[in-house]
Amino acid sequence: MNLIKSWLMSVLFFISIIPAISMAEKHHADTLTFKSIKVSENIWMLQGKGGNIALMTGQQGLLMVDDDYKVMSNALIEEVKKFGGLAKLTYIINTHWHGDHTQGNLALGSHAHIVAHDNVRARLLTSQEIKLFKMVSEPYPEVALPDVTYTRSMKLYINNEEVNIVHYATGHTDGDSIVFFKKANVVHMGDHHFSGFFPFVDLDHGGNVLHMAENVKAVLAIINDKTKVIPGHGPLSSKSDLQDFYDMLIGTSAEVKNMKDQGLNLDQIKSKGLSKRWESWTDGFISTEVWIDTLYNSLL
Repeated sequence: MNLIKSWLMSVLFFISIIPAISMAEKHHADTLTFKSIKVSENIWMLQGKGGNIALMTGQQGLLMVDDDYKVMSNALIEEVKKFGGLAKLTYIINTHWHGDHTQGNLALGSHAHIVAHDNVRARLLTSQEIKLFKMVSEPYPEVALPDVTYTRSMKLYINNEEVNIVHYATGHTDGDSIVFFKKANVVHMGDHHFSGFFPFVDLDHGGNVLHMAENVKAVLAIINDKTKVIPGHGPLSSKSDLQDFYDMLIGTSAEVKNMKDQGLNLDQIKSKGLSKRWESWTDGFISTEVWIDTLYNSLL
């Protein structure tokens, strides 16, 4: 009897951890290694612990978009060796200031020019806090700061590619860049795209859901059905996936606005929740309650 009971407890424990395993496999693994996914002839998507990285290769050197957490830097350096190593690294583009996209600057900044919007350098020069995650970012040293900044847009020409870096204001933060690889027909969205799940929108640092939706709509008007979309978080995506994300932003915003217009306060809206249509979008690190809070405060 004790043997059977022990076996049943083991089975129940295994069943209980399956959802957690599935979620970890779907998103970024909690491991100090990278997975490289080929996007085009000379562009790769590197997935580690933080935001997705784009890496473009070629005779003129390597161009990297974002560079993950500090804890991932040794693994990133090892992964880059497969493509020529740090000696080939020419540019690093930071899509925004958050640590899961910029802490790699500390290890890689002495090897390449760091490019970002003006506001990214300003944020990294001072202490920043993300209250939702209880994370504090201390000022970065000079070697890890962007040394090439821009206000609205800029272009880089490297490896027979035209790289367009465009500022989309007050979407995820106040310093977001979206990076277009014109010839390859690839776009790195930064955190203007969480593919398949609710995004984190940094309201305390200039973000707004409605503005994010406007920015995503603008990108959808530029790209085509063959465009490869690298999201800030989640799997390699397509225009259709980005359209689904836009529809979610608009749809959930409309639901919260409707409840707010009916006179419901934030707690009442959280209690009522969103329609079942959006249940699959909770499979990330932003819960429905947190997303409703973000939507409500974006409508103020």
